[in-house]
Order: sequence, then C-alpha cells, then structure tokens
Amino acid sequence: MAALSFPRIVVAGLSGDSGKTVVSLGLLLMAREKGLEAAAFKKGPDYIDAAWLRWASGSAARNLDSYLMGFEVVKESFSRHAASSGMNVIEGNRGLYDGFDAKGTHSTAELAKALGAPVLLVLNATKVTRTAAAMVLGCQRLDPGVRFAGVVLNQVSGKRHERVIRQAIEESCGLKVLGALPRGSGDMLLPGRHLGLVTPEEHPRLQDLSSSIMAICRENLDWDGITNAASGAHDSALHTSIFILQPCRASGAPRLESSPAAPAAPRAGKTRIGVVRDQAFTFYYPENLEALEAAGAEIVPVSPLRDGRFPDDIGALYAGGGFPETHAHQLSVNREWFEGLRLACDSGLPVYAECGGLMLLSKAIHWQGNRYEMAGAFPHEIVVHESPQGHGYAEIEVDGDNPFFAKGTKIKGHEFHYSALAPSVTAPNTACRVARGTGVGGGRDAIVANNVWAAYTHIHALATPEWAPALAAAAIKPPRI
Repeated sequence: MAALSFPRIVVAGLSGDSGKTVVSLGLLLMAREKGLEAAAFKKGPDYIDAAWLRWASGSAARNLDSYLMGFEVVKESFSRHAASSGMNVIEGNRGLYDGFDAKGTHSTAELAKALGAPVLLVLNATKVTRTAAAMVLGCQRLDPGVRFAGVVLNQVSGKRHERVIRQAIEESCGLKVLGALPRGSGDMLLPGRHLGLVTPEEHPRLQDLSSSIMAICRENLDWDGITNAASGAHDSALHTSIFILQPCRASGAPRLESSPAAPAAPRAGKTRIGVVRDQAFTFYYPENLEALEAAGAEIVPVSPLRDGRFPDDIGALYAGGGFPETHAHQLSVNREWFEGLRLACDSGLPVYAECGGLMLLSKAIHWQGNRYEMAGAFPHEIVVHESPQGHGYAEIEVDGDNPFFAKGTKIKGHEFHYSALAPSVTAPNTACRVARGTGVGGGRDAIVANNVWAAYTHIHALATPEWAPALAAAAIKPPRI
C-alpha cells in the first residue's frame, strides 16, 4: 500500500466576507506557480466559492459538508481527493465557530478538528488595533481543541496599523501573523451580486485575475510560514474504512496509507443523460456527475444558450441551478430549444431539476419588471424577488408519486433562492413534505409533471446515494412515446 502525506490547512474567518476566498485562491495559485500539487475543498454546500477554488487549483473542488454527509463521509471524501503533497486548502464558511446551532455543530472549527488540520484565521482589521488580539484570543479560548496555524490580517490601512496589530496578537495570543493584505486589495477582484460572487464563467477580467491575486499574495503572505503549518497537520481521527493516517517519523506530518477503491462495475448499454451546462447553469457538484457515470450514464452537455435545438437522443435530463434570471432574455428567445424540451417533457422524458432548473421548466420568469417565456413544462410562473425566499439547509420527505424516489425517502439538501412561484389559482402537484426549509411554498417541494421532478432543494450525491442510480435507471426505459 502507498504511504502519502496530505499537507492541509483550513482558511477560516470571524464572519462571512472576511477575505477567506482571496487568501484561499492566492495559496492555490502560488502552489501551482511553484510546481506543487494543489487541491481545494469548500466547507458547506456553496457552489460559487467551490467554482472559484476549482479555477485556482486547476481541478474539481470538493464540498465537505458534515451536516449533509456526516463526518465519516467528509473525511473519506477529503482523503480520496487530497493532493499527496504540495498544498490542500479547505476554505471555511461564515465565522469559524458558526454552525447548525448555538453549540456550533457542523462548524468550520468542527471540520478542522475532524480533518486534523490547522486553522489560518483571516481577520478583517478595519478600524481596530489591539482589539484584534482579543478576537483571536477569544477564538483560541472558545475551543482549545482547535489548532491555529496563525493569523492573516485583511484590510490593513498601512504599515503602522499592521505593526501595532501584529505585535498585539503575537504577544497576547502567541500566534504568528502570517500575512497582512492592504485595504481594498481584494474588493474589486471578485465582484458580487444577489447570490454571492459572480461565477468564474461570468467574470469580466478572468485572464488578468490570476496575476492580480498572486501579486497581492506574493507580497503580503508568508508562504513558508503557512506551508510549514500545513505540513504539520496531524492525525486527529482522520480514519475511514479506506484510509488510515499514520505519523510520518521524518517530519511529524501525517502519512496516509491507501488502497484504491474498486471502480464501479459498468452497466451494460450506457444511457445518455443530458446535463444543462453553460453560463446560466453552473451549479453542479462533481460527485453528482461522477455518481451518474458510476451508475452507467454517459454525460451529454446541453445548453439553451448555445444549442439551436433540444437533443432527441438522450434518455434523461439533469437541470441544475444557476442564474437563469440574468440570462433570461437570451434564454427566452431560443424558442426552438424550449419547444423541444417541452415536447420531450410531455412525452415522458425523465427530468431532474433543481432551483435554476425549476425556473427553466416553468412557464415564465418575472425579473426586474419584465416577463420572459421559458419551457412551460408545468404551468406555473416564477418571480425573482429582491431578497432571499429560501436560504439554508433543507429536509424533505417524499410522500407523493414521482419518477425517482420511493415514498418515505428522507432527503437532506440545501436551498438558496431569490425566486418563488407566482401566486396561482392552481396549486402545483408536488411529491415532498418540507420538514425544514421553504420549498415551492405551502410546506411542499418537488413539482411533479409527467416524469419531471423540479424542486428548490439541491442535493449532494454523497448525502443522497439513491439519487444517481434512480435517474440512470429511469433513463434506461424508453423516454418518449
């Protein structure tokens, strides 16, 4: 069996918008510049930050969500996909100790402990000096089980400001300040909008972004100090049925003994499953697509923005989330593609749609005072509001007929949407009771029409393992009459 070390660090903050993403991207880009392996992970279910981490690392970024998957699956996923050397960056979410409840269950801190990874704490230094040391000291005292690699200051106003905070933290907390980013350095690099950052596919200056981030981080981050801390990550219960960590006598870093997992047995006669992917639809976990392939599917990219007609040679369709509202005009004018999709749905094509995919299948989207025709696979229209209509983890239970899940199936997922169904005299036919979350309204989620499932709940294949085989199995049957 091969012995591998996994240098790793968790980039965390005191709150959202602390600067975690810029620091994480900088570390990954710098690692690649130095010819090192780089792998990226995102704590929680966020698609957009994970897409940026994928861009910086050059390979798929994996979401690690202990609420959805459980800690053992999270640890196995990390161990399976981590770089054996170089740099593994795990970007946290929200504040370090913010979790599912007042105890911080499923927080970034709990993930760091489960992975045996030190925490690099990014601190917004706007209008503070010694108080910054009190914030850091509070994080240290709240849970002595969390190991800190050091602190990176963000939004520093000048050399004196940096010097005072650095001295206060290092003397009061016993932690090194491993970087100080100047005020405004990352503000314009990653513009945001109503669901967070813009996606890499839509960034207006993507070609220049890499050099801009690296210039900031090269000058202002202590690469050697951070990588030394990452190499000092330790065992801490990162054990799974497949992977076993053992101390590395040479450096004190962990070593991982691994035996490769057996590949999934191929199914006879692969079925073709269309996946809606373009600038408007980007929210897909890599594990979801991998699970479909493991179930015997061939993934076929399809696009209502690029394609002239809807394909007639696929056995099922997976329409994930994204930003159809920001591309609503371009989508709405492709009537040939939409008419093909509507006819396919009417003829029984199995379709699994999440959030943006639900909007795609609706009769129309209302956004910024305009109405845009969509596919009309079901008769309800969608209104995009100025504030979130559903945000957070979701739990739904299947209680109605549908093409994919048995009644009684309980599904954990998440939702984040500014849209909602427009008021209608006819309630949609739905398949799920909402135990936690918002869904499509009235305590329900998952609109069902023919063989279409359209829900606001996003799922992860590692948390809902029955999903991919069900979609692949449905696609094997003749999809259309």
